[in-house]
Amino acid sequence: MSAATMAYARSSGRPRRLVLDPWVAGPVLALLLLGLVMVASASIGISDRELGEPFYYLQRQSVFVALGLVAALVGVTIPTQFWEQQSIWLLVGAFVLLILVLTPGLGHEVNGSTRWIRLGVMNFQASELARVMLLTWIASFAVRRADELRRDFKGFMKPVGVLCAAMVLLLAEPDFGAATVLMATGLAVLFLAGVRLRHLAVPLALGIGGMVLLAISSNYRLRRIKAFLDPWADPYDSGFQLTQSLIAIGRGEWLGVGLGSSVQKLFYLPEAHTDFVFAVMAEEFGLAGVVLVIGLFVVLVGRALKVGRNAAEAGFEFQSYLASAIGIWLGLQAFVNIGVNMGLLPTKGLTLPLFSYGGSSMLVTLGWLGVLLRIHHETAVSGRVVMPREARRQ
Repeated sequence: MSAATMAYARSSGRPRRLVLDPWVAGPVLALLLLGLVMVASASIGISDRELGEPFYYLQRQSVFVALGLVAALVGVTIPTQFWEQQSIWLLVGAFVLLILVLTPGLGHEVNGSTRWIRLGVMNFQASELARVMLLTWIASFAVRRADELRRDFKGFMKPVGVLCAAMVLLLAEPDFGAATVLMATGLAVLFLAGVRLRHLAVPLALGIGGMVLLAISSNYRLRRIKAFLDPWADPYDSGFQLTQSLIAIGRGEWLGVGLGSSVQKLFYLPEAHTDFVFAVMAEEFGLAGVVLVIGLFVVLVGRALKVGRNAAEAGFEFQSYLASAIGIWLGLQAFVNIGVNMGLLPTKGLTLPLFSYGGSSMLVTLGWLGVLLRIHHETAVSGRVVMPREARRQ
């Protein structure tokens, strides 16, 4: 941006109203609208067949989006200093959630995994909120123990130990995908905080080795890996999901078969409105739709990292690490889900943020993005960074 369109936001000209970042809000709204359209399209067959109401899942998803926007409003109105001050309680709350979901009588099992807690009209996935709370504590720890973290290997291993303990509880559900994303995001934030590469290499190597060992030691996960490597070897059993997803993506070609015209969603593709909604979108909108959705995620993730960089330049360390954690987590989860749909990664059971059907994911994601908008606002009104002219006029 040229100097003619930029100026320092000094105290005499600080904006009094909330400064929203259009490069965050715009992609989020676009993904929400596209997601609602695709949830309606992908679920219309199964909801009509099983529930007698074609738009049952669309109606519920619309409610989740509305509640998620309320969560975003809460996130954008609460000063980020509050989250930093309460980080230890957020850590405690995260472990309480992960333990509660494993408690007999409280945890709800679906498809062999105990990841949900019943909350009246919906099942809440505890790991979604627990991951946010853990990463918020990681960001706070990186500020409070900065010297110890950068200098001493033992200091670095303290947050790594917390992450490992959380991973054990997540793997007990089991939720291999959530555990992987949590560890990867946590280590990335610690790297940004200045951890030495030689210190980082030890848990990284152990983590990769442990993940490989867990993958090959479980018959269930081993079958998934074999199906990923050669889904066509058993296209009607272990490779069924992946082969149907690839067929859907292949049918889309350049511009797709048209909205609502997907065949795979009707009889073949399991979890079409949740884990594999991206494949249905690719079938109906083709490569053009794929590029659009991926592009929106790239803009959103890149902007989150930019917000983190601006916060760092303004001297807001905690906010910088938290914004970076939001961007890294969002990018990793989107990459994993899209990679699974396209056959680049083994099946993980992770939703596509802002897009897939699911109340827990929608509430937590929008709430966290509200915090990201709050970080942008606090950085903008601080008077410590270069701000666009549009922000200064508010």
